[in-house]
Amino acid sequence: MVMHSFLLIGQSNMAGRGFLNEAIPVDTAHIHVLRNGRWQKMFRPVNPDRSFSGTCLAESFCEAYAKKYGVEVGIIPCADGGTSLDQWKVGGLLYDHAVYQAKLASRTSTIAGVLWHQGEADVSEWGYTTYRARFEKVMESFRRDLSLDDVPFILGGLGDFLKDFPTQETLRTNYVHVNSALKEIAANNKMTGFASAEGLLGNPDNLHFSADGLYKFGLRYFDEFEKLRDPNKEFPDKSDMDSAIRSTMELL
Repeated sequence: MVMHSFLLIGQSNMAGRGFLNEAIPVDTAHIHVLRNGRWQKMFRPVNPDRSFSGTCLAESFCEAYAKKYGVEVGIIPCADGGTSLDQWKVGGLLYDHAVYQAKLASRTSTIAGVLWHQGEADVSEWGYTTYRARFEKVMESFRRDLSLDDVPFILGGLGDFLKDFPTQETLRTNYVHVNSALKEIAANNKMTGFASAEGLLGNPDNLHFSADGLYKFGLRYFDEFEKLRDPNKEFPDKSDMDSAIRSTMELL
């Protein structure tokens, strides 16, 4: 049994706030989530960082990946709502937690990519003007610490519905600058892509993507992943990991 896994990091729009009663069905037969160091069949919410967590973009991404490549797909959920980029700095709790979870996952899977969505908490002038330099340090460290130099790292844009966010002017006006920084990062770093959020719908709060928006966003992430994926990349032999994955699944 071959499993390719994906690390989810960032803030609430990666964790997912799409309303569960509006979630678009996905085929979960070959999608798993890391829980307590073991793989479980996917169920929602995938990334339960809050009591109101909902559907997330990784669901449609992983469905598309499993369908195309015919493998088991694992999700490593480490996103945390409301977090700033500085809270993801190297050596911080969020960074160390994500690295630890990814290393656990790598015992029984091959990490095939990283999905990042964050930036709403960094819309101050200082935040967006320094975003690129700060983020590149974080990304480089993830690649180094997890030996992910040759896998795609996909960044997602902030939603245009933020221009209608009712209570924070800096978010309404400056989210476009964060998007510009994310595009620059993708354009200037190898194996790094940018998935646009243009036209995707938000929830009534004009802060989080809707269930429909997240489903479509996940497919955009997958399209960007496909542009970067090396078709000649060889994944390690998983024969020594099969029994560990199988024993976990048989207990469910």
